[in-house]
Amino acid sequence: MSELVSTRIRNTAGKLGLPHLAEALTQYAQRADEAKLGYLDFIDLVLSEELAVRDDRRFRTGLRISKLPHHKTLDDYDFSFQPELDPRKVKDLATLSFVEAKANAALLGPPGVGKTHIAVALAVAACRAGYSIYFTSLDDMVRNLKTAEAAGRLTSKLGSYLRPAGLVVDEVGYQPLERTEANLVFQVISKRYEKGSIILTSNKTFSEWGQVFGDEVLATAILDRLLHHCDVISINGPSYRLKNRLAAIERNQESAA
Repeated sequence: MSELVSTRIRNTAGKLGLPHLAEALTQYAQRADEAKLGYLDFIDLVLSEELAVRDDRRFRTGLRISKLPHHKTLDDYDFSFQPELDPRKVKDLATLSFVEAKANAALLGPPGVGKTHIAVALAVAACRAGYSIYFTSLDDMVRNLKTAEAAGRLTSKLGSYLRPAGLVVDEVGYQPLERTEANLVFQVISKRYEKGSIILTSNKTFSEWGQVFGDEVLATAILDRLLHHCDVISINGPSYRLKNRLAAIERNQESAA
């Protein structure tokens, strides 16, 4: 390929918004030569590579704006430590059919069993599939909405929780809410109903949500919308954090012996 043609292609690629093609043109040409690719195969190679680069860039951008606390996947989850949890149920969720259907997923269980890990893993998978994701704890969401309401910006702030295809709400039930706070949560749940997915984690059973939200009627209204289209997974095994802590104590004791 002549230098003149290479320069023209790079310039055209830049104008088309294909910076990777401009950078990797020589490499593509060498691969085509080595594999003796025909014209159509060469075009297929270039377009496939450019799409892969664009998808990876979109995925990394999605992760950055999602506010996820980490990027663990289901491959990192130790299902053997939770023998009562059926891996198939979690892997069914990982197909993201519930996100496509604008349905919900709820992960219930005591602290330390890996609820947040699974919720984040589902969110990472959704990001990779091209869905927009936003992560928040329930307490942070309530605090931000209260601040916005006091400043007359509630509608705008609600938008940040309504726009994403998937909203991850972590740690429901760790702190009881006042009725006015619970009403803000109801607004989010109600406005997202059948319009976007929610993935939530909670250390409380649904029968205890009346105490969490400070009002049985309001809790029932929230659950009515949340559970209408929802996969519920309960994890009732031992705590990963306690397991790691006990292992560290045992190592220290062995070292001191």
